[in-house]
Amino acid sequence: MTSVLAEPSPGLLRAAPIDFHRHTMGLDSLLRYLQLKVHHLAKEQDWDAIRVIGDYDRKAVVSRFEKTGKLFNIERPTATIRGRELIVRAFPGADYVQHYALIIATFLAMTGRPADIVTYQPPGQAECRAAFDALDLPLDGELVIVGWGLQHLAPKEGVWTRGPGYAWQRGELAGRRVVYLGFLHSIWGDVAGRVVTRLAELGAGDVVYVGKVGSLTPGIEPNTWLATGNTSLVRGSLVSWNDFFGDTAAAQGGVHSGLHVSSPSILLEGRDWLAQHSPSYTFVDPEIGPMGAAAGQAGIGFGYLHVISNNLAAHYPADLSNERHENVLRRRAVLIDRIRTIISLRLVGHPAHSLEEAR
Repeated sequence: MTSVLAEPSPGLLRAAPIDFHRHTMGLDSLLRYLQLKVHHLAKEQDWDAIRVIGDYDRKAVVSRFEKTGKLFNIERPTATIRGRELIVRAFPGADYVQHYALIIATFLAMTGRPADIVTYQPPGQAECRAAFDALDLPLDGELVIVGWGLQHLAPKEGVWTRGPGYAWQRGELAGRRVVYLGFLHSIWGDVAGRVVTRLAELGAGDVVYVGKVGSLTPGIEPNTWLATGNTSLVRGSLVSWNDFFGDTAAAQGGVHSGLHVSSPSILLEGRDWLAQHSPSYTFVDPEIGPMGAAAGQAGIGFGYLHVISNNLAAHYPADLSNERHENVLRRRAVLIDRIRTIISLRLVGHPAHSLEEAR
C-alpha cells in the first residue's frame, strides 16, 4: 500500500528515497548499512509520518542499534513519539539531518514500505552554532587531534576528561603539546566544520582530523592505504587550506594524496555521482571540506590523514556494511600505528624521513 501525504509544512522537506539499484554500494551492502543505522522505532512500527529534526535529546528514546565497544561516535539520533508521528532527533547539522532522513526513506523503500512519509527540517545556523557552546576546554596553541581511533592514538596511561557529549586528554608528541578530542555523537558534514571553528575560538593552533574516506579510484583495496591532501570540492567550489602535514604525509609509502570531494550523504553517492567526479577526484567523505574551509577562515592549520575504508569504483569484500569484522579491525590497527608515526614525523620537522627511519 502506498501512503498519500500532503505537501510538507513550510520548513519541512521531503526525503525522497534514492535509486538504490544504482548506488555504488550494491543492493546487499547498502541494505546492511541501512539496517545498522535506522532507529529501531522506524524499523519496527508503521507510522503516518516520520520527521527528522536537528534537536539532539538523549532523554528521548535511544536506538537499540547504537554502537558499543568503543569510546567515541557511539550515539545515534534519538526519537520521540507523538501519536502516529515519529520525530527523530539528530545532532544539529544540515548535512546530518538530511543524511539521516535519506537513510530512513531509502530503508523503507528497500523493504517495501511507504517512504513518502519521511520529511526533514534543516536546522538554522543559530541552532547549529549553539550546539557547540558547551564545547569548552583550555587551549593555548596546541595541536588538536580529533576524529576516529583516538583511543589508540592517545597515551594509553592518559585520563579522559569528560564534557557534555565529548571527552579529551592532553599529552605531548615529539615535543609538541597535543590535545586528543573525541565526541560521543557523530560530527557529520557541516557539524565537523563547526568543531574546527569552535576549537579555533578556544585557542587551537592546528587541527588534525583522523577518519575514514572512500576511494574513487579502482585498484585501491580498502583498509590497506592512507589518504591525505589539501583541497576539497565543497558544494561545487574548490576549497584549499594551510596543510598541517605539508609534504610529510604524502612522502610516505602507503599514502595516497589527491583531490577530495565533500558529499553531504553516502546515500547520494550513486553511479551517476561517481561518473561525474571520477577520475578528477580521488577521495570522498562528508567532513574534510567543511573542516578545511573553517580552518582557513580561522587562520589555523588543518590536515587530514585517513584510512581508505571503502572503494566506490570497484567491488571489494570490505565496505561500510561490515566494518566490525575481525580482519578489517586488524588491518586498521596497523594503519592507526602508521598515522601516529606520520604525525610524529611532521612534528619533528623532517618530511623526507621515512616510516622505517622513524621506527
